[in-house]
Amino acid sequence: MEEVLQQLTNLQYIDSRIDELKQLRGDLPEEVLDIETDINRHEAKIDRLEEEKKSLQVERDNLELEIKDANNKMDKYEEQQMSVRNNREYDALTKEIESQKQIIENAESRKEEIENRLEEIDPEIEEAQEQLDDIEELYKEKKKNLEKVVKETEEEEEMLLSKRKEVEENINDRYLRSYKRLREGLSNGLAVVPMEKGAALGMALPPQTQVEVRHKNKIIIDENSGRIVVHPSFFKKAKEQLSL
Repeated sequence: MEEVLQQLTNLQYIDSRIDELKQLRGDLPEEVLDIETDINRHEAKIDRLEEEKKSLQVERDNLELEIKDANNKMDKYEEQQMSVRNNREYDALTKEIESQKQIIENAESRKEEIENRLEEIDPEIEEAQEQLDDIEELYKEKKKNLEKVVKETEEEEEMLLSKRKEVEENINDRYLRSYKRLREGLSNGLAVVPMEKGAALGMALPPQTQVEVRHKNKIIIDENSGRIVVHPSFFKKAKEQLSL
């Protein structure tokens, strides 16, 4: 039975390290993904500003044409007023002139708004580009670190999986199924834990249970945590045997 306990502990020792590696890789990709999202957000902002600038410039050019056209019409209407034959025609031309004046006034007002906004856009684009440059530098650094960590952890994980397969082959199927069932039902994956100072995971064990754990001759299930509790020497030996 002592050998069974040792193999179960070895398996837990390996699985815990694999969990650590997966967690390490799980954090870094998420961080890199967040930076990628930030890059996309800043690129979209710059695109929006550039598009707004282009749109405003086109609108300004159209307004200038509109003003020019309105002025030409005013000149034509004013010239026509000089040769009208009655008040009705004169009043109609006056109305058209006033209409063109209003068009010019509105266009000039809008042009002023556009010019003011165009003066604001370039500094906003410059600021957004500087922020994007800084984020892209950070991204390159984080991406490089991620690739390094992934490479290192994948190599170690392959080695661990190989050792895990060897350990599984030395465990009775009944005990292996029990271990897997326990591990799958726990959030932290700790199916086997060491007894430390008469406690398991910080929860005190009954005196009789402590004695049984020290005897190392049977599988002890902690009633509080539902985990297999083993003597700490099994974990010490696991570390020595597996050289992790």
